[in-house]
Amino acid sequence: MRGWTVQSTQYIAWLAEIGLADRPTVGGKGGSLGELINAGIDVPPGFVVRTEAFGQFVGTLEEEAPLCATVEALDPADLDRVAAATAAVRERIRRAPMPDNVDQEIRSAYTSLYGEQSDAPVAVRSSATTEDAEDASFAGLQDTFLWVIGAHQVVEMVRRCWASLYSVESVCYRRKHGLPEAGAAMGVVVQSMVHARTAGVMFTRSPTTGDRSVTTIEGAWGLGSAVVSGEVTPDRWVIGKLTDEITARDISCKHIKQVPKAGGGIEDVPVPEDVQRAPSLSDEEIVALKEIGQRAERHYGRPQDIEWAIERETDRIYLLQSRPETVWSAKEAAPVAAPEANPHRHVMNIFGGRR
Repeated sequence: MRGWTVQSTQYIAWLAEIGLADRPTVGGKGGSLGELINAGIDVPPGFVVRTEAFGQFVGTLEEEAPLCATVEALDPADLDRVAAATAAVRERIRRAPMPDNVDQEIRSAYTSLYGEQSDAPVAVRSSATTEDAEDASFAGLQDTFLWVIGAHQVVEMVRRCWASLYSVESVCYRRKHGLPEAGAAMGVVVQSMVHARTAGVMFTRSPTTGDRSVTTIEGAWGLGSAVVSGEVTPDRWVIGKLTDEITARDISCKHIKQVPKAGGGIEDVPVPEDVQRAPSLSDEEIVALKEIGQRAERHYGRPQDIEWAIERETDRIYLLQSRPETVWSAKEAAPVAAPEANPHRHVMNIFGGRR
């Protein structure tokens, strides 16, 4: 794969050349993946279709008929109207032609990623500018497409990712928070697919207790999409960060797994009975994942919510995403007591309880 050395262009940014500071032009997911690569963590190579491409595309639609003003006028409480209006916007985006210069740069980047191999699989993933920030409530509201094959399909899935910025969920989120539509932008990540033997998620603090001395890892056979979507109950381990002691092992019955489908896309297939209840990770892999998670946590300076995969042929561990953990961080940031005009009363409330 040659994507590591090809230079970025007007509409394309290679992951190895970007970081969190580039989020306004590559989106949250793209910036985070580039940051991981530059921290020395294994990430599948790839590139981002910059937000400038989205802006040019939507700008052309705006010249034909209002788009932003139509969306901004929606009342998030009127779900029927939101659903009808957003469906019309998404249809406009799916039918509109890709600008020639954007189309050419996407195709050229795909070729650079894999050389002359025209049927190499990639993941095409939405990367909104507000995604994977410290307030990651916006994460997961846009689309991801796995095992996309061929430059033509990549261009089509980029357009579909752009359309997903106008899903009912995304639009209602922006309208409820008063976010201007003019500031909504979408980068799109295109990455080499990892043909995963095992994949899942990892939390560098306990998601149930907030304990920062442990890492919780969840995994299952095949692609991680089955775990993230909740279609499979994953195996679960809790491991101490300092001791490497695995204090919890919950091995589930993993009756299906998601695998590549011939011609592109993914499908569910049965897991053989003799491995349904077998652990999807070895103890050595659990320790290795924990150590990678700690590296990511140290780099970002706060607990992380991570997606990972282990390549089936090489057993190499890749991180597919790392975003800030928000649930326990938000609880810690909340004030422990209401402000008091009299500071002495504030101290008495903390130590003596409010009378």
